[in-house]
Amino acid sequence: MAITGKHVKPYIIMTLGLCLYALAWIGFIIPHKITGGGVSGVGALVFYATGFPVGYTYFLVNLALLALAIKILGANFGIKTIYGVAVASLLMSVLQHLITNPLVDDRFMSTILGGALAGAGLGICFSQGGSTGGTDIIAMIINKYRNISPGRVILFLDVFIIGSSYLVLLDLDPAHRVETIVYGYVAMAITSYTLDAVLSGSRQSVQMFIFSKHHEAIANRITHELNRGVTVIDGKGWYSQDSQKVLLTLVRKHEASNLYRIIKELDSEAFISVSSVMGVYGKGFDTIKR
Repeated sequence: MAITGKHVKPYIIMTLGLCLYALAWIGFIIPHKITGGGVSGVGALVFYATGFPVGYTYFLVNLALLALAIKILGANFGIKTIYGVAVASLLMSVLQHLITNPLVDDRFMSTILGGALAGAGLGICFSQGGSTGGTDIIAMIINKYRNISPGRVILFLDVFIIGSSYLVLLDLDPAHRVETIVYGYVAMAITSYTLDAVLSGSRQSVQMFIFSKHHEAIANRITHELNRGVTVIDGKGWYSQDSQKVLLTLVRKHEASNLYRIIKELDSEAFISVSSVMGVYGKGFDTIKR
């Protein structure tokens, strides 16, 4: 099968997310000896205790989890996970040699920026069906069968990893160790919130009612250009007493601009009603989980 832009695009987007994720850890979190969650947090703990590079630990630990991802989530997810782990490990290793000082001196600001960038990077990877490994794999497995947000799953799984930094950062006095743990929990919460925000944004859908005399042409272009279904409803204008066809369609929020363009090209006087919907389940959208 020939490789097309459709196949390459997800990996390009994933790479962008992985760059943000690696930068968050190496540039903001690790220089201040803050411990986040996931395998990256484990790698950080090993680095603080032994000086062993984070990227190496990250790669080695994730190898044990890849088989689980391939078995449960399928070969396609496994391929993207292998790619995510390999690229994230490489980026962390390279950036750790290039960035020797924190990008932001203020510890609290580094916590906020690091958590936000890490969450955004994870969200971008998740939106393409991939993962950076570690607790992300566990979160994706649970999310496959239950309607539980990945961010919430990761938050609970990472509490123990961050708390264990108290036993590793022995060069700090107890008060500073507790302070570091608090910063770790703050970074974790910000990562979780940002992750859910990114994923929710990519899944938001809108429902449109379209009133137009050119309903057939509009429906045909929606079907062929946007690959979305359209339902034609018989309506009647009570004021004019004229019969009219009404189009009902559901599209992702990022597809709405293309739909507006189609309607404007065919009928600039069309009447459109747009509303956000909480969830859309079915072909082309989300799958109902138990």
